[in-house]
Amino acid sequence: MNVTAAKSLGPQSIAAAAMKQTQPAHIAATNVAVDFIVSGRRQRVLHDVNLAVPKGSFVSLIGPSGCGKSTLLKVMAGLIEPSQGDIRVAGIRPQEAVKSRLIGLVFQDATLLPWKNAIENAAFLLMTADETMKKSDAMDRAAEKLRLVGLTGAEKKMPSQLSGGMRQRVAIARALALDPEVLLMDEPFGALDAITREEMSECLLDIWERTGKTVVLVTHSIDEAVLLSREVHVMGTGPARIIETLPITVPHPRNEESYSDPAFTAAESRLRSLLIESHRRTR
Repeated sequence: MNVTAAKSLGPQSIAAAAMKQTQPAHIAATNVAVDFIVSGRRQRVLHDVNLAVPKGSFVSLIGPSGCGKSTLLKVMAGLIEPSQGDIRVAGIRPQEAVKSRLIGLVFQDATLLPWKNAIENAAFLLMTADETMKKSDAMDRAAEKLRLVGLTGAEKKMPSQLSGGMRQRVAIARALALDPEVLLMDEPFGALDAITREEMSECLLDIWERTGKTVVLVTHSIDEAVLLSREVHVMGTGPARIIETLPITVPHPRNEESYSDPAFTAAESRLRSLLIESHRRTR
């Protein structure tokens, strides 16, 4: 990073840039913009996004409603084609990465098939993606992922018999059964109560530490972003873009004691200030 570039960044952003220079980008976005046609007029919903997510990292996207977080995640997932710029996942276009089963997706709604039990739901995408796989092999892998998310003993339960948190665990197991390199998550715990949400955050942190996946999480929760992430990208509007990247220096392993760590408090305070400032600009 040259001197001119360094002068244009704050100390936190300089640290983030230095980290990226030493690790390969698993997800790389270059000058990405997205336009939608609304009532016959072109409307920019994402503007000039540059992003580099290191392999094996856990990053969060946070910002006010309408700032383009979910849109950016959908671009990474190959669900939306950028109007300009370029995005690569593991060095290839997102659509190709999806076909190669390099990307797993988890949304706020678990969207489980109500006529299939937990293990059948966990195996569903795997069996759909690989028709040559034996059902017994798919079920073995699904059972393994259900154990990973803490659902041992619940394999035969139907979705109607599962709590909201348990249904989301099945959704995560379903995505992990594909053994993707990248896990993209759009507000996966947004509909859960506070205690269940904390439990799911700890579960997700454990999964990431065990598997080494590259994880990108969209969230509105400051605490969740700080607890889980190595880096938080704060997004703002007018136009929708990344306004700051904040490295999270809270030491690992992270748990409920991490909330009282000075690094946690400092990161939480900085993120809150950025979000308040961004919110005021939208009013």
